[in-house]
Amino acid sequence: MQKSGSAGPVVDGDSRPVIINDRWCKGCDICVSFCPKNVLERPEGGKAQVARVEDCTRCGICEIMCPDLAIQVVPAGDRKEERSGARGGSVHGK
Repeated sequence: MQKSGSAGPVVDGDSRPVIINDRWCKGCDICVSFCPKNVLERPEGGKAQVARVEDCTRCGICEIMCPDLAIQVVPAGDRKEERSGARGGSVHGK
């Protein structure tokens, strides 16, 4: 599902465009490879994380390509509450 109307940076305050569920992510690197804006990265031996939140256009490719359903792209204007096991924005691990 491609998100429409998502051109340019969309970060506002504490809104997080991408949420990655650490419990479900197996660190396969598929989302990192497909992200057209290089928003995601995976440290060696680690799991995917949002590295450049300001570059995210909410295109949804990472969410579509994730074989473990560990990624959720949050629609613009929708603010998700912090959930156990989830990371988004510029937060790197717990």
